[in-house]
Amino acid sequence: MSAIHHPETSSEAPPLPRRWLMLALLCTAQAMLIIDITVVNIALPTIGAELGLDREALTWIVTGYTLVFGGLMLLGGRLADLFGRRRLLLTGLALFTAASLAAGLAQTGPVLLGGRLAQGLGAALMAPAILSTVTTAFHGAERHRALGLLSAIAGGGAALGVLIGGVLTAGPGWQWIFYINVPIGAVILALLPGILPVDTPASQRERVDVPGALLVTAATAALIFGLVRAGDDGWTSAVTLTSLAAAVVLYAVFALVERRTAAPLMRVALLARRTVVTGAFLMLMATALLISFFFLGSLYLQDFAEYSALRTGLLFLPVAVATTIGAQLAAHLIGKTGPRPIAVAGMVLAAAASGWLAMLEDHSRSASVVAGLALGAFALGTLFITANATALSRVDPHEAGVASGMVTTFHELGGSVGVAVMSTVAAASIGASIPTLSGFTDAFLVCAVASGVAALVALVLVPAGKVETSGGPHGH
Repeated sequence: MSAIHHPETSSEAPPLPRRWLMLALLCTAQAMLIIDITVVNIALPTIGAELGLDREALTWIVTGYTLVFGGLMLLGGRLADLFGRRRLLLTGLALFTAASLAAGLAQTGPVLLGGRLAQGLGAALMAPAILSTVTTAFHGAERHRALGLLSAIAGGGAALGVLIGGVLTAGPGWQWIFYINVPIGAVILALLPGILPVDTPASQRERVDVPGALLVTAATAALIFGLVRAGDDGWTSAVTLTSLAAAVVLYAVFALVERRTAAPLMRVALLARRTVVTGAFLMLMATALLISFFFLGSLYLQDFAEYSALRTGLLFLPVAVATTIGAQLAAHLIGKTGPRPIAVAGMVLAAAASGWLAMLEDHSRSASVVAGLALGAFALGTLFITANATALSRVDPHEAGVASGMVTTFHELGGSVGVAVMSTVAAASIGASIPTLSGFTDAFLVCAVASGVAALVALVLVPAGKVETSGGPHGH
């Protein structure tokens, strides 16, 4: 996950005595948030069968979490600034842990979705507080090491979630993909309060832009609802068109509200800058495609190839490794080549991988499927640091946190929109009594076209030449 960057402060507090223990606990908490983006993918067929959920309901189980996480994360960052990082972090962690328990205990679809939405709210409160706590608790070389650890977790966490989901679903049951968060969250909650630095009261309390947060979340929810309904009702149905029109109107109202608010959640003027809009675009496309790969790949291997949840999870291990290698390679190359070659090459490779997967046949071997998914994951892994570095390359230091926070929001929302679109395109192959290959073929073909178009856009939009990369964490 891309990170909110905080510029170096001129006055540094003395180092905390137990800061490395604190970092270990915060890294574990961050891992829970990232893993929960994808941990449900492998469990979807089992959850659908046990709770009697259709394709639309299963799609919401995936997208509900990232929708609230992304939609409210900027609000979470603002609340942490106003009411204290420690307070928001512990509140978010307690909520996330309780919501995980509720999701595991769920006997119906609506209760499970409610648990996922509450998890997203907890994550939106926690994520900005974790990053700003680490940035202020460490200084100099230690800060780079600490942020590097957070980046490593963010880099492979989403792919690792698919592996963990397979192991737990095949073992104690799908409920444990949520239950596992409860003891981990409880231990962190017990240890963190004695280690976290005390909040310093804000010098002045700015107005919190709650209307902005609710509007952008409602707009994205309407967009996702319309995209998902199109799979059953068609693109020209009244429900689909009304939902998509409502999304456009709500986004427009959001833009107006942000222009007129004294302390806006998102500075619309900042999105007008070429570098920021380019970074946001790359992050949106990279996440939409990567999470779609995990979603489609896990359903293909289980529903069509009829592999077990455990085997499917283990087959995603090379995909997880490929994502991390891609992110690390981009981190080494970007200072030498600049972002444009990496962005274009990453999207072209993703298009090639999607095209390979679109040519799947009934007798396709798992090795060729995993190879295609791994190539795509490697290619898309290179784009996360590229997106963040591009967005921050020509932004003043005092705006770096806002710009990076905006790009991070597009990261979460990209996952939601990507899965919604692919669920609709692949509707014929998801949840069907007799699985067919046509839906998966169509979905991977759409991924190939989207990647190709994104490569052309990147060629025009991404600035040429090298960029100064920030000291903050980059990557997934």
